[in-house]
Amino acid sequence: MSTFSLPRTAGRAGFAASAAALLALGLAAPAVADEEVETYEGSVEGQYIGNAEEGPTVHMDGASAPTSLFKLQLKDQDTVLTTYCIDFRTDIRWKAWYKEDDWANYPGKGEFAQPGKVHWILQNSYPNVSAGDLGAAAGVEGLSDEDALAGTQAAIWHFSNDMGLGDGNSEGVEKVFAYLTENAVELDQHEEPEAALSITPNEATGEAGGTVGEFVIQTNASDVPVDLGDGLPEGVELVDVETGEPVDSVNNGDTVGFSVPADADEGQASFSLETTSTVETGRLFQGKDPDKPTQTLITAEGGSTTASASATASWTEGPGETPPPTDEPSEPEEPSEEPTEPEEPSEEPSEPGDDKPTPPKDDEPTLPVTGGALAGLVAAGVAALGAGGGAIYLSRKRKAAAGDSETDV
Repeated sequence: MSTFSLPRTAGRAGFAASAAALLALGLAAPAVADEEVETYEGSVEGQYIGNAEEGPTVHMDGASAPTSLFKLQLKDQDTVLTTYCIDFRTDIRWKAWYKEDDWANYPGKGEFAQPGKVHWILQNSYPNVSAGDLGAAAGVEGLSDEDALAGTQAAIWHFSNDMGLGDGNSEGVEKVFAYLTENAVELDQHEEPEAALSITPNEATGEAGGTVGEFVIQTNASDVPVDLGDGLPEGVELVDVETGEPVDSVNNGDTVGFSVPADADEGQASFSLETTSTVETGRLFQGKDPDKPTQTLITAEGGSTTASASATASWTEGPGETPPPTDEPSEPEEPSEEPTEPEEPSEEPSEPGDDKPTPPKDDEPTLPVTGGALAGLVAAGVAALGAGGGAIYLSRKRKAAAGDSETDV
């Protein structure tokens, strides 16, 4: 695996003969600045600072690459991890920053489909097993450290990038490769080494009146103390999500959240963890800058570290208290104890023609009065007036005639 950012192509002509030229080109290239990068909460961070050991070039299926154990110095610490490459098709970038992560978050160009077998190789090969012991297991007398390294790296690429071993390798590399690939055991996913320390997720939102956040703790340390900083808002507690009990320390696999009273105002709360932990063999490290790809690494030898992580929850005001529903039916109104007195009959007889009941107001017709109907009513009224006037006139005339007859007598 090339130390510097030099593209690989299948069937690169004269690769082995040009190793010195490639190295010279790499040294002539300007080094990437030692940049300050965004902090990833809950992940151990490290920076590639060079190679711990060099191995020979290995020839894979139609492509070749030099082999190395890479040095990853943890941020703000003296601890230096040694790592192998698990991304054959991506070059490593000088001074690249890395973060510890889970196997499932592998970002490289290979599939990394059998991470458990890669983990088995790391535990049963160089440098965790000496070259002498590895050579004895593989049937190679006098196996050198260089061939032990190269054979181990080739076997890792076989499972991380689905590549076979090509022609032109030493007997030691071939036998180590065959031994490791034929005996590797696919470990279960739950046997992935635990993170030094992480909190997932590191932010959560919710509403007052319940538990806000489900923060999952991953760590290989025990009883990590919880730091609540300046304290929590009144009534708010950090609790175990499963039991609801307050917590002041956490262990691997715990899930915690903030219990917020229903009458709490809008607010937020945080907690942090810090412990001395271990970056174990088999932990994946991926590049932190997505705009500057660098090959993905996996730890061959772990180391102790001071790890820290924090998480924050924020919430809005709750909907307020609502009266509980009742299943009891409402009681009917009690009847009045006083009997209703009957109405007194009217002593006055009804006028003739009044025996027909008057319909209630609601039963009266409510047809609209149109212009035609209004004209008819007016005409009827005029006719009635005319008839009435005529009747008065005739009555007076008869009286006058009767008076004249009496005068004549």
